Amino acid sequence: MNTQAIWASYVASFRRYADFTGRATRAEFWRFVIVYVLICLAAGLLDRVFGMGREGPGLFLALAELAQFLPLVAVGVRRLHDIDRTGWWQLLMISGVGIILLVFFYAQRGEALPNRFGPPAPETPILG
Repeated sequence: MNTQAIWASYVASFRRYADFTGRATRAEFWRFVIVYVLICLAAGLLDRVFGMGREGPGLFLALAELAQFLPLVAVGVRRLHDIDRTGWWQLLMISGVGIILLVFFYAQRGEALPNRFGPPAPETPILG
């Protein structure tokens, strides 16, 4: 897998941290999620190495999650727009069980034609 393409996709999505308009492809969304998880794992490891976070998230993990929260929500909203759903569906995460439905939505193929949220997002190759 081309790590440079994955990182470039993550950075592009991160730069659109407050953009809740338009659409995001499956590749763009899942690449962001992969890097998000890896950064959180590394931050959690740093917390353990430095003895932080014994009773909850440590400083590094809390900072990593805080820094990535808004971009994660934004790319999730754009991903839902790609399948012609509003971003409000992300509130299902609060229930816990709704995460299963959201993963199903995130995995669906986006609409090929323009929808109420705009034209299709340009497809990016998986291996960049």
